[in-house]
Amino acid sequence: MKKKRRNKLVIGTIGILLALLWLSPFYLMVVNSFKTKKGIFSNVLGLPEEWTFVNFKQAFIDLDFVNAFMNSLFISLVSVTIIILFSSMAGYALARNKSKISNGLFMVFVAAMLIPFQSVMIPLISLFGKVDMLNPGGLIFMYLGFGCSLSIFLYHGAMASIPASLDEAATIDGANKWQIFWKIIFPMLKPISVTVMILNIIWIWNDYLLPSLVLSAENATIPLNMFFFFGQYTKQWHLALAGLTLAIIPIIIVYFFAQKQIIKGVTDGAVK
Repeated sequence: MKKKRRNKLVIGTIGILLALLWLSPFYLMVVNSFKTKKGIFSNVLGLPEEWTFVNFKQAFIDLDFVNAFMNSLFISLVSVTIIILFSSMAGYALARNKSKISNGLFMVFVAAMLIPFQSVMIPLISLFGKVDMLNPGGLIFMYLGFGCSLSIFLYHGAMASIPASLDEAATIDGANKWQIFWKIIFPMLKPISVTVMILNIIWIWNDYLLPSLVLSAENATIPLNMFFFFGQYTKQWHLALAGLTLAIIPIIIVYFFAQKQIIKGVTDGAVK
C-alpha cells in the first residue's frame, strides 16, 4: 500500500510539474499583457504593479479585431459544418458497405492524413488561382479536402459501436437510406461530431499558412491579422501580448465548454 501511495505521489508531482511547465508561456503572455512597456522589461515574471487595460483597447483597434473575428468565425463555422456533413455520410457509407472498394477508399483517406500540406501547397494555389477561387469560398473548399481524412477516420471508428440491426429495423419500417442516416444514425454520432467540430475549429481558427496564401487583406482572419500586427509592434511587447491574448480567448471558451465531449469522442472514434 505504501509503495502504491508513493508511486501515486511521484506521478502526481510529475504531472503538476509538467502542467506548470506547459502553462508557463500562457502565464507570461497573460500577465505581461496587463503591464506597461516599462513594467515588462523591469519584471517579466512577476505580477503587474499596476493593472492596465489600455493595451487591450489599443490592440483591439489596431488588430481590427471585430472584422478579423467575423471572418474567422464565418470561415470556421462554414468549413466545420461542411466537413461534419460530408465526413459523417462518408464514414457511414464506408462502414456499412463492406467491400474491397470501400476498404480501399478508406485506406486512401487514412493515407491522405500523412500527406503534408507543404508538398501540395504550390500546385494547389496555382490551380485555384486559375479558376479564380483564391477567396473565402475557395479556402472553405480547401479545408473540406484537408479536414475530411481525419474526420472520416473518426466517424468510421464510431460506427463500430452502432449495430447494423438498427438500419435493418428502420428499413423494415419503410425508411430509406437518407432517413435512416439523418434520423437514427447521425443523432447517435453526437459525441464524435462534437469532437470533429472542436478539432477542426481549433485547426482552422489557428491556421495561418493557408489563409495567408488565399485571402486578401479585407478577408483576413485573426491569425493573419495577428501576424501583421505582431510584426508592426515587435518592440512593443505590451501591445503584442495583449493582441495574442485577445486572439486565443474565443477558442479557449469553446474548448472548455466541450472538453468532455472531446475526450469521449476521441475514445469512441479511435478505440472502438
